[in-house]
Amino acid sequence: MLLYQPESGYCYNSDSIFLYNFINSFHPKGKVLDVGAGCGVVGLLVARDNAKVELEAVEKQAAFRHYARTNAAVNKIAYTLHEGDFLELESETKYDYIISNPPFYPAGVQKSENEMLFYARYNVNLPLADFFKKVSQLLKPKSHFIFCYDPTAFGEICSELNKVKMKIVDVQFVHPKSDRAASLVMVHARNGSKSMMKVWSPFISFEGNELSHKVQEIYKKANTQSIKCQI
Repeated sequence: MLLYQPESGYCYNSDSIFLYNFINSFHPKGKVLDVGAGCGVVGLLVARDNAKVELEAVEKQAAFRHYARTNAAVNKIAYTLHEGDFLELESETKYDYIISNPPFYPAGVQKSENEMLFYARYNVNLPLADFFKKVSQLLKPKSHFIFCYDPTAFGEICSELNKVKMKIVDVQFVHPKSDRAASLVMVHARNGSKSMMKVWSPFISFEGNELSHKVQEIYKKANTQSIKCQI
């Protein structure tokens, strides 16, 4: 997949590719909404691999919307892109899946003065309580919410999902190396589920100084070619 990205500012990273692979594990179909689409990478990869997906996305930054639309057109993927803040999205549509690589840097982290980076990285722009409440309003009954986040916030994630009557059914922690703390958590939640939480085996990114076999396979499957440019 060919993906255009900004020359400077926020670019997608391994988090997006790992999340795409995690989402694919659940064989999504039906109406899918990608929240905070950026250049479109997560949603477009999911739609490419799952023929029964009807992809929509929402993105507040005009520059990213331009890249996302271009990437959808170049890769011949049908795409409905909503303009504006997800929390202000007015839609009568109810979704089968809502997916997201949201901003999750905590408030205490020194913030970038670059506007594109600020909106893409910091959770002050999409607080968990507001985020989950809006997701719960837009999902069909017993549908799916799949996202990644800072693993140190996992307790808060569980608490806030419970408040909107959503339950984590699958979770996987991503570790840079087997002896390092988790750097990412990937979560699959459902509304109205009575299933027990399934904690997946840890995802290890590196074996020594080399990418793990699993990561190599995921990158091969994603098959992305990124071009940084001004369009």
